[in-house]
Amino acid sequence: MYKDEMIQLHQFFVYVLKYLAEDDQITNDCSEYISLKISPHHIHKTKAEHKHAIFVLCKIIAQLMADKDNTSIPDNVRNSLSDLVERSEAELGAK
Repeated sequence: MYKDEMIQLHQFFVYVLKYLAEDDQITNDCSEYISLKISPHHIHKTKAEHKHAIFVLCKIIAQLMADKDNTSIPDNVRNSLSDLVERSEAELGAK
């Protein structure tokens, strides 16, 4: 995937997050994403940084969906998302 496509996907997940979360929930539940200090508008950030942000957003969105709809997200999906976040964090640290 090209960097501009990654940025578009990043923007899409931000829209999904804003749709699912209430204003107070965004600051509480999204501290991990906010601490990254990267948004889709930061085009100077690397592709790997945007990829990591996407994984973090996916993890948060899955949790919000589980909380909001009282549906359970399978543990293997939740664990896989957490693993992706950890691996992408390690990738960023190695560079």
